Amino acid sequence: MSVRTAIVIGAVAMIVGACSIEVLAQQAGSSNAIRAAVTGLHSSDGEVDCALFNSPDGFPDHLEKAIKTIKSKIANEQAVCVFEGVAPGDYAISEFHDENRNGKLDRNFLGIPKEGVGASNGATGHMGPPKYEAARFQYSGGLAVMTIQTHYLLAPL
Repeated sequence: MSVRTAIVIGAVAMIVGACSIEVLAQQAGSSNAIRAAVTGLHSSDGEVDCALFNSPDGFPDHLEKAIKTIKSKIANEQAVCVFEGVAPGDYAISEFHDENRNGKLDRNFLGIPKEGVGASNGATGHMGPPKYEAARFQYSGGLAVMTIQTHYLLAPL
């Protein structure tokens, strides 16, 4: 192969590669998604259950009233919940660390969560769960990225 042929092949490969990257970027940009990185988990046991709400009804712990729910695997005491196909609007996210994978937030006899909990905007409750308005954020489309810190209200036994 001549030097000229090698240069032409290299240039074509670079153009094709650049076009592929641009197409991937356009595809990623055309998808409406909210990505929540969940941090502060005290172990990698179980999974993280995330819920996306578009109203105060059911927020934060009536997952059946959420518009989307996701169960996410935990790695290195962190998890990521990605809600895809989300229309622009106002939302709030709640999450809990389902350490025993029973699909529900375990509570003590007073109703205090025994597993870690968190909400968007760092919202926390005072003598109860956080309010939707405190956790609410405006989503305008595209890819939104946020971090939700998990809080443990009771010390582990």
